[in-house]
Amino acid sequence: MNINIGIEEGKRVETAKGLSHLLADSYTLYLKTHNYHWNVTGPMFTTLHTMFETQYNELALAVDEIAERIRILGVKAPGTYKEFAELSSIKEDDSSPSANEMIDGLLKGHEQVVNTSKNILPILEGGNDEGTLSLLSARIEYHEKTAWMLRSLLE
Repeated sequence: MNINIGIEEGKRVETAKGLSHLLADSYTLYLKTHNYHWNVTGPMFTTLHTMFETQYNELALAVDEIAERIRILGVKAPGTYKEFAELSSIKEDDSSPSANEMIDGLLKGHEQVVNTSKNILPILEGGNDEGTLSLLSARIEYHEKTAWMLRSLLE
């Protein structure tokens, strides 16, 4: 079916490809954050357990929003572990890191999501895609702030 939302087909497909990487990074970060929430120990347990829960809940909403944007653009959203593993720049953590290593791992993950988001911005130039631009702006703002908060715990 023809999609007539004022965005040229090539731009829609290229943008959706970038968003698929963002979705994979976000989902992998969600899984990592949830894993750390379940397995954090030590003197900062309560603080980190609560913080990680807040973060994974936010990420759960974000992955849905990103996937829906891909669908709005007329492209199938990736949705399997296999697809996410192939597309993600963030690697899963199957070790048993210390609380500080968890914080550092999540910090790096949030920074990566910022960079993945910013890599999509040039695709949008001249594409008349305010919806994706708005989504990316919100994701960048959230992940930059979260990275700052995590970084502050390590200083």
